[in-house]
Amino acid sequence: MILLTVLTWVLSGFLALAFLMAGSMKILKPHGGDRPMPTLDDYSDSQVRLIGAAEVLGAVGVIIPVLIGVAPILTPIAAIGLALIQFLAIFAHRKHGEPFVPNIVLMLVGLAVAALRLAGV
Repeated sequence: MILLTVLTWVLSGFLALAFLMAGSMKILKPHGGDRPMPTLDDYSDSQVRLIGAAEVLGAVGVIIPVLIGVAPILTPIAAIGLALIQFLAIFAHRKHGEPFVPNIVLMLVGLAVAALRLAGV
């Protein structure tokens, strides 16, 4: 059981770090042709900032509630939300002919974290 707990925390940390970096980048640098990803050119600055804010909040939600023990049900909800963001990102990346394997990996990690947390790990 301890191994499963460690695995859950490692996956949660990886997920949180990935989305904290990606979301921060979208919040801090969403302007014009200087976007961090060509896929973001399809969206306005406010939409990019909103996506970034959702990613940062999701990253916080994957770690903090279960860590402090307050409303831990928010952790699997946040993980499912991050998986949903990645599911939708697959279509945006495919439209531009960009690789979308990282999106699939992050989506699966988000679903794994949600399943493990819902199982009580």
